[in-house]
Amino acid sequence: MFDQFNRRINYLRISVTDRCNLRCTYCMPEEGIEAIPHSQILTFEEIVEFTKIAVAKGFDKFRITGGEPLVRKGIVNLVGMLSQVKGIADLGMTTNGTLLASFAKDLYDAGLKRINVSLDTLDPEKYQKITRIGNLNDVLDGLMEAKRVGFNPIKLNCVVEKNSSEPDAQGVREFARQHGFIPRFIPKMSLEEGTFSVVEGGDGGHCSTCNRIRLTSNGVLKPCLFSDNGYNIRTLGFEKAIEMAIKNKPAHGTINHTGKFYNLGG
Repeated sequence: MFDQFNRRINYLRISVTDRCNLRCTYCMPEEGIEAIPHSQILTFEEIVEFTKIAVAKGFDKFRITGGEPLVRKGIVNLVGMLSQVKGIADLGMTTNGTLLASFAKDLYDAGLKRINVSLDTLDPEKYQKITRIGNLNDVLDGLMEAKRVGFNPIKLNCVVEKNSSEPDAQGVREFARQHGFIPRFIPKMSLEEGTFSVVEGGDGGHCSTCNRIRLTSNGVLKPCLFSDNGYNIRTLGFEKAIEMAIKNKPAHGTINHTGKFYNLGG
């Protein structure tokens, strides 16, 4: 499907939970959040059925996000269900990697082949400070296991203050080179202030060619990360919500006062 600016919209990011086992300073308050009640979270059956409708509408690229998707109970089952949907050309996941060592093989066997892992620094103390409660070794173990079982590509999402010339980013770049990973450098963003820029090594931030919409874990379809617009797939129906999200996708991002990174999937 094409929006009013002749952009082909074929990429759906699916947030399966707003919960996370980290408290990264740029994403979530230290005390955590008031989580969405379980009764409001989309079921696996709803997600799969919506995905099938999206495929029929021309979507072929899908990414599972959170929060942290690996804290969603039964996530491997969901991956298996989605991998069986005909018409999906690209199924990936974004994770903080702390639980990846335990999940990598099962996820791969279930049909997930592409994965993005958050890694802002190779300094254990800085990592703990950024995440507040995280252990860098858990992420490194997860990455090595993901590589061992065959994930390809493995991309590293590195949040930077401004650009990849910063020391921590350079460390991530060298680590990626040594292990055959692909680094992506994401400048810090603010939904409330509407500040964002182009992702180095990725497609994010290119509003003129943006091809994505986002589904929140409680069923709101967002045409743009930096917009308050959203369409409830349960009340509108799956097809109508998709049509409205694409019809009303803005030319470029502005501000978002109704969502947070942890419940929009980044």
